[in-house]
Formats: sequence, C-alpha cells, structure tokens
Amino acid sequence: MAMQVPVIVTSRASAAVLSMLLYGVMASPASAGDNITDALTKGKVSLDLRYRYETVDQANALQDAKASTLRTALGYTTGTFYDFGAMLEFENVAVVGAESYNSTVNGETQYSTVVDPKGSEVNQGYLSYAGLSGTALQLGRQKLILDNARWVGNVGWRQNEQTFDGFTAVNQTLSDTKLTYAYIRNVNRIFGDDSPSGNAHMKSNLFNADYNGLGFGTLTVYAYLLDYNTAPGSSTQTLGARFAGKQALTADLTLLYTAEYARQSDYADNPASYNDNYVLAELGGMYSGITAKYGYEKLGSDGTHPALQTPLATLHAFNGWADMFLSTPVMGLIDQSFTVAAKPMGIPVSVVYHDFKADQGSTKYGKEWDAVASYSWDKKYTLGLKYADFSSDSAPTYVDTKKTWLWGEMKF
Repeated sequence: MAMQVPVIVTSRASAAVLSMLLYGVMASPASAGDNITDALTKGKVSLDLRYRYETVDQANALQDAKASTLRTALGYTTGTFYDFGAMLEFENVAVVGAESYNSTVNGETQYSTVVDPKGSEVNQGYLSYAGLSGTALQLGRQKLILDNARWVGNVGWRQNEQTFDGFTAVNQTLSDTKLTYAYIRNVNRIFGDDSPSGNAHMKSNLFNADYNGLGFGTLTVYAYLLDYNTAPGSSTQTLGARFAGKQALTADLTLLYTAEYARQSDYADNPASYNDNYVLAELGGMYSGITAKYGYEKLGSDGTHPALQTPLATLHAFNGWADMFLSTPVMGLIDQSFTVAAKPMGIPVSVVYHDFKADQGSTKYGKEWDAVASYSWDKKYTLGLKYADFSSDSAPTYVDTKKTWLWGEMKF
C-alpha cells in the first residue's frame, strides 16, 4: 500500500459546505476556549495494535495459507477551534515471519488468499465542524458505518480497514431522529493502493434516516445511489427500509426481531436494466443470558441480469465467515441461519449455522458452521479465537474451506 494523502473532495456540494463553514466561523463569536494552540496540543492520541494469525485450508490445488500480521493504527484528534477540528490516522500492516499467503498483491499465488496486504497508508484524515446545532460535519477521508454495515461499512475485520473520501453530515435536531448524508468520491478498499482493486472512484450519494421514538425498535429508511466512474456496470440505486428492535416479555425473556426490504436497480451509466430484491427477516429471543435467533436473508436475482450486490458493505459479517459469497452469485443467494450465543464464565461465545442456496433455480451452494469466542478486559485488551467450516454442495464453483483465526488487540 503506497502512502497517500487524502484527496480533498471537489464538487458543488463541497463548495456549498465550505461556504457554510466559513459563514459559521464569521457569524460565531469567539469564546474563552477558542485558542488554536490548545486545540492543536490538547487533542487525543489513539493507538490500536492488532496481531492476527489466520489459516486457510481449501479442498483444491492451492497450498494452505498461514498469515501472521500486525496492524498498527496511530491517530491524533485535535481539540476544537471555533468549532473546527481535525483528525489524522496512519495505518501500517506488517507481516510477522514468513509471507505464506496470497494477499492478492504479493505474488504468492500458490497459496490460498488472505486479503491482508502489507504496507502503510493514511487511514483517516478529515476536517470536522460542529458549529451547527445538532449537526456534525466531516470532510476528507473517514470511516463510515450505516446501520448494521450490510450496505455501507468499514470492513473492520480485515487488517487494512475500508475508509471513504468524501463529505458526511449527521443531523440529530429532530427528536429521536438521526439523519445521515454522505457524498463519496473514492472508496479506499481493503486490497490496498498497490492493487488495481484498491480504490473505487465514484460520485455517490448516500441517504439514511433512523427513527427510534417508537419504543420497541428503530425504523430506518435509506437510499444509496452508487455512481462508479470507471465501472458503470456496478452503478446501482438501492432504496429500502429496515425495522429492528426487541421487547421484554418477562423478567428473563426478551423477544428479538428484524425485518428489512430493499429494491436495487441499475443507475447512472449502467448499461443493464434490472431490478433485484433484498429481504431480511430475523426472529429470536434472549433467556437467562442465552440468545437464539433464526435468520432468512435473500439477495435476489432474475437469473439473467446481475444479482443484487453490496460492494460497500462489511461483507465478512454476512453469509458466513469463510467469505465464500463476497460477490453474490449470478443466480442470487438465500442464506438461512441459526445463531446461539452465550457468556459462559463471562466469555462471549457464538455458534452459527448457515444453509446456502440459489434464489433462482434449485442449486444448493453448501453449508457452513461458524464459531467465535473472545474476551476483553480493562476496555483496552482483547483475545479471540474464531473458526469457519464451509462444506460445498456446488463444487468446483465452491470448494470445502476451513479458516481459523487467533488474535490479540490493544487499544489506547
């Protein structure tokens, strides 16, 4: 990953934002705390160190991958000066020991893939402004996570985090309501700047509105308009709504529920013409510290045109941790899952079972067992162990795959 300075966004929207910020500075009287020296020197330093050992064993000709990597993220967030602030964070991924895995850019193609390329880059670098009532503005390179990260996320599981070059505005002036708008010019993807897939240049507008005043859940509506510069076939419009909540039934029993529907279609210069459906339904409960949940997720397809895709998502969190469905198959995907989670001896443990099949036709892709246990203390330290076992019903398109992760993290 080559070192890059965040790109300053240039657009009519950005010019309007900058004008608004300058107006805010001129219109706001100085306060006793408006001291630029204090703002620059009395900020907050952040440090995140995460070591991970990942293995991949696949039923194919590739050698088993063994990736031993250390991620270091060092950041500084200033104080405020006339409600302005700034944040800068550098990220480095180093290989500890032998590079016995295919990072997609290291040339070690005899091994299975682990997308943790070594290198350094600016992970975040943005200006912020909080001078408008109930509103937070950020301009530059930044993290962006919307709802459960199914559509937009930071892919925080991978060592090279996904961040976004653009402008975001979050407004919470309305009671129980959070409004988010983002204009994205580039996505800094997990593959790193040395990869042809490392950056996704676009002119995309993201709208998201949450309302949690109902008392039994949060209602979200969203519109994600992705307009790719050099990959028009990936440009899509996704309009949807989501409701997620919980309701205590007794002192020991709580009902959990989620429902979501979205419609994705071609957008901007996409040469195709299609509409795909997204459906999510989850139902479960918590009883005496044990959680059990059933999930049904459909990423639709008509079997002829492109299937529904979620390219900006934290994809590892969905459809199995073996990462077999980072791109939705042409015939679509239906994922039925069962999750059980508990905290024996205070250690969070989860076990998940997935059954994958096509949305169109009768093809069965396979089944997967996932398990994870992690322990955190002092709000700074974490140790974790994670396992994924995918059994294919559709070889050679998908092959049996086993993955194991062992990691330790320190945050300051």
